[in-house]
Amino acid sequence: MARAQRVIPGGVSSPVRAFGAVGGTPLVYRRGEGVSMEDVDGRTYIDFVCSWGPLILGHAHPEVRAAIHAAVDRGTSFGAPGEAEIELAELIVGWYPGLEQVRFTSSGTEATMSAIRVARGATGRDAIIKFAGCYHGHADHLLVAAGSGLITFGHPSSAGVPEAFARETIVLPLDDIDAMTSMLRKEGHRIAAVIIEPVPANNGLLLQRMEFLRALRAETERAGTILIFDEVISGFRLARGGAAEHYGITPDMVTFGKVIGGGLPVGAFGGRRDIMRHLAPLGAVYQAGTLSGNAVAMAAGIATLQILEREDAWRELEARGAALETALTPVLANAPFPAQLVRLGSLFWISLQGGEPPRAASAVAAEAADRYRPVFHAMLRRGVALAPSAYEVGFLSLAHTQQHVERLRDALAESLHESPTTA
Repeated sequence: MARAQRVIPGGVSSPVRAFGAVGGTPLVYRRGEGVSMEDVDGRTYIDFVCSWGPLILGHAHPEVRAAIHAAVDRGTSFGAPGEAEIELAELIVGWYPGLEQVRFTSSGTEATMSAIRVARGATGRDAIIKFAGCYHGHADHLLVAAGSGLITFGHPSSAGVPEAFARETIVLPLDDIDAMTSMLRKEGHRIAAVIIEPVPANNGLLLQRMEFLRALRAETERAGTILIFDEVISGFRLARGGAAEHYGITPDMVTFGKVIGGGLPVGAFGGRRDIMRHLAPLGAVYQAGTLSGNAVAMAAGIATLQILEREDAWRELEARGAALETALTPVLANAPFPAQLVRLGSLFWISLQGGEPPRAASAVAAEAADRYRPVFHAMLRRGVALAPSAYEVGFLSLAHTQQHVERLRDALAESLHESPTTA
């Protein structure tokens, strides 16, 4: 890490990896297989971060590796239409409700940035709405009241973002139907898009009420505003058709990442054909990327989605999530401070606060970070890797078994009581 800090800002390529929220020296890993990761000192850990979500099959799944090797043998990049990107696009469009066309990018940030540009081009409007605590990547106009590392470091937005950019971003609270309805009915004529994580998972796991999401769908339709579901985390993890299928709510546009790359860098955005026709070369909205639709990433994504369908993965992941909830609930109930598990499918969050699980960023307890810090390190000492932030979620994969869940349970039971109780 000392070597890294000399040549990489903070020694990391993404801020939350720096252990700023939990203290100590970040671990540097050399390999992963199944649910295990090995650091450069030879220590192994059961991984419940799963590269922040992409590794829904676990590390280095043999079929995904084989698909990658075969793709590399055929060529790593063409800078031209490729057979694999067409196949992956057909899978995604066929699985996701209401989706007619999709375009690939190299990251989730590119996907959300591009989706909003298309929405603005399609509507001729400039303003957008996002929700406090939802993170949609690090494009300038989206770094306003974001989650993820920005919450961890206590910044509501980022330096280097001009006020003029942020001025066209309206921030509303989650789970507030009145505020959302009032804004769209008053200002809907100038709002191009509303973007939301239907399963907000970057500032804790803030599960939304069906009533709120249905009202959001109804009000955006009334205003002629494009509703964008950011399913970079929930897409193809929560269900075959993501949160749209789970909630029975179809957005106008959607963004993807993580799972569709099988562990390789990828993103995608899409929507109805009448919206996507505004995208170049058909329309006037420009978007491009040299490595978009990269052959190797597409091959990994195809293999991952095919395995998920073959293995009836969403039923399996729900069963494993339910087993984790059964195992951890009594442990957290016995913690020396308020603690509870929030879960949806294979997404889970150890919320170190009492009362009803929060549904809005404003309801997330600041003291949770102090409580989490010693627990995180105590878990590492026991060979269990959780996210290095009290406000990030955990992930299960098909590689996790009941034995791994029990290891997590036992390590957590010990770690909670090893920690200070007055934090």
